Amino acid sequence: MFTGLVQSLADVEEIVSDGPGVRLTIADGIAAQIAAVGDSIAINGCCLTVVAVEEDRLRFEAGAETLERTTLGELVTGNRVNIEAALRVGDALGGHLVSGHIDGVGVIDERIDDAEWSTVWVRVPNDLTRQMASKGSVAIDGVSLTLVDVDDERFSVALIPHTLKVTTLGQRNIGDRVNLETDVLAKYVERQLLWKALGARR
Repeated sequence: MFTGLVQSLADVEEIVSDGPGVRLTIADGIAAQIAAVGDSIAINGCCLTVVAVEEDRLRFEAGAETLERTTLGELVTGNRVNIEAALRVGDALGGHLVSGHIDGVGVIDERIDDAEWSTVWVRVPNDLTRQMASKGSVAIDGVSLTLVDVDDERFSVALIPHTLKVTTLGQRNIGDRVNLETDVLAKYVERQLLWKALGARR
């Protein structure tokens, strides 16, 4: 589990095709100091397993399913990515519970900049907005954010200067694709309501 509080911005150093997947190398001296082989690390919100640690570099393997269902398949050498290590017992939960399992990909639909602040609208499939509510939580590229407005097929978030500076969201523009994870509690509520509705029809 993660919190959606990005710990560092890292550089994609190498991407090597390996069968249906890829081997991904990330240069991040901060994460490399605390990571060990087998640890879970969220890269742009997607949970991957560390397969090697070499000085200030972390190596991962991403399969075809991950590449197809997230934006990790669009990464190229030189891209910057959000990094967060998994929660440890006793860590503070400053954001919200994030699993690192991406629910879908959204597209930046509108960006309204006001000095150093930004309001961003993201267009998403309706099956994801059903799991969202104003003042609820969402993770965009692994960043824990509070939902402002939620429409049928898009939602907005307000980004403070700090978030724009220390995460990849400051670099996102209209048309860019982003990884999305809805609140895990909303998924269970929706599932229970579905089963209740199905039971009522029997």
